[in-house]
Amino acid sequence: MSQEIRNLEPKALWNKFADLNAVPRPSKKEDRVIEFMKNFGESLGLETFEDEIRNVIIRKPATAGMENRKAIVLQGHLDMVHQKNSDTVFDFDTQGIDMYVDGDWVRARGTTLGADNGLGVAAIMAILESTDIPHPAIEALFTIDEETGMTGALNLKGGVLQGEILLNMDTEEDDEIDIGCAGGIDVTATAEYDEDETPEGSVGYKITVKGLNGGHSGMDIHKGLGNANKIMNRLLFDGFDNFGLQISEIIGGSLRNAIPRESTAKVIIAGVYDEAFVFDMQQIVNEIKTEFSTTEPNLEVVFEKMDVAPAKVMPSIAQFYFVRAMYTAHNGVYRMSADFDNLVETSNNIAKVILGKGQLTVQCLTRSSVETSKFDMANALRSAFELMGCEVEFSGSYPGWTPNSESEILDLLVPIYEKQNGEKPKVVACHAGLECGILGTNYPDMDMISFGPTIHGAHSPDERASISSSQKFWKFVLEILANIPVK
Repeated sequence: MSQEIRNLEPKALWNKFADLNAVPRPSKKEDRVIEFMKNFGESLGLETFEDEIRNVIIRKPATAGMENRKAIVLQGHLDMVHQKNSDTVFDFDTQGIDMYVDGDWVRARGTTLGADNGLGVAAIMAILESTDIPHPAIEALFTIDEETGMTGALNLKGGVLQGEILLNMDTEEDDEIDIGCAGGIDVTATAEYDEDETPEGSVGYKITVKGLNGGHSGMDIHKGLGNANKIMNRLLFDGFDNFGLQISEIIGGSLRNAIPRESTAKVIIAGVYDEAFVFDMQQIVNEIKTEFSTTEPNLEVVFEKMDVAPAKVMPSIAQFYFVRAMYTAHNGVYRMSADFDNLVETSNNIAKVILGKGQLTVQCLTRSSVETSKFDMANALRSAFELMGCEVEFSGSYPGWTPNSESEILDLLVPIYEKQNGEKPKVVACHAGLECGILGTNYPDMDMISFGPTIHGAHSPDERASISSSQKFWKFVLEILANIPVK
C-alpha cells in the first residue's frame, strides 16, 4: 500500500483506515475483520468483546475531568460493498484494497474503496488509540453485515450498551447532519421453466450493457442513472416483439444496494433476421444513449455474434410474460417526501437478474422512510412478478429512523458546526439505510445522530473520499467529544 495514504492528515485517521483496508471484509464474511478489531482493542488494554451475533464492542473509560459527562456510543459497520470493474483482476476475499491519492481524493484501483464505512470505523479506532483526546466514557460499537441485511444491528440485544448518546459515522456529505433515514425490504421473485431446444437455423448473440456509473441504490437513486437490467430488458423486449428473439441466459447486476452497472444476455434469433436485427438494435441503442447522454456518457452496448448458438432457450410464452413483468416492475424514485424538501421517500432498485437453465431470479431492494409506503412499493413489485407466475418473497425488512428535531445532541452539534465552518449545517433525513432506526428499537431512549466525511460514488468502483473533508470531519468529531453534556 502506498505510503502516501499514511502521510495524509489527519495521520491518526488515515493510518487506521490503511490498517483496516488491508483486511478483507466482505459482508457475511467478516471473520478476519472481527478478529482484527478484537486484537486491536485487546492490544490497547481495553474491555473488548463480541455479542451473540458477532458485533464487536470496545469500551474506553473517560479521560481525566470528563467522568461526569454522559457516556457515548461511537458506531460504525465493519463490512464493505465489494464491486469492481469487469476488467479489474482482484480477489476481495484475499486482497487488501489498493488505494492511491488523486488530488483531493483517495481512490481505489478498479474497486470500491471501503470508505463506506471504513472512514467512520477508522475515526473510532483513532479515538480509542489516542492518549491526548479529551472524551467521556466511550463504547465503540462495530456492527457486522450492514450492507446486505443490517444483521448486526437487527440482532443487537437491549441491555448490551450503556451509553446515552449514539454518534453514527456513516453518512457521506460533510455539510449534513442526519436525524432520520429510510427503512428497506428485500423483494425476490423466482420461477422455474422448462427450456426449449434451439430451433435449427438460429444464430446466437451475446449482448453486453456496460460502462454505467452504478452507485448507491439509496443515495444515488434520484440522479437518473442507468440501470443495466432495465436497459437490457428494453433490448430484449424489442428483439422479441420484432424478431422472435429468445433468451438463453441473463446475468445482470450484483448487490441489492448497488445500482447495476453491467448486464449480459445470450440470445438467439432466426438466421433470416440477422442483418435486420443488428440494424434495429443499433437504432434502439442510439436512442438509449441519447436519453442517457448527460448522466451516462460512457454507456456501451456490445453485440457479439456467437460461433455456436446456445442449445436451449426460454420458451416464448414464458419470455412474453418475463419481459413484460420486467418492464412493469418499477425502478427508481416511487415517491418524494411531502415533509422534507428534495428527499426521496420511496424507491426501488432492480438490482440483480439471473436467468438460465430453467431458473429465474430477480432481486430488488425497496426503500422508504414511510413503512406503509415501503410495503406499497413492495406489493406493486410482487403483483408484477406474480402475474407472470413467479413466487415472490419479502425478507430482511428493517425500519426507518424517525427524525427527532428535539434531540439534545442535535442542539449540541449544530452550533459547533456553525462556529467551525461559518455556516449552519443541513439538518436532513436521508434515503440510505442507517442503523440508527434499528438500534433504536431496543434502545428507545438513546439520543442518536449521524454524520460523516464527504464520500462520492459509494457502492461503485468510482468510490472516492475527500481528503480535505476528512480533516473537517476529524476536527468536528474532536470538538463534539470535548463538549458532550454532563449526566
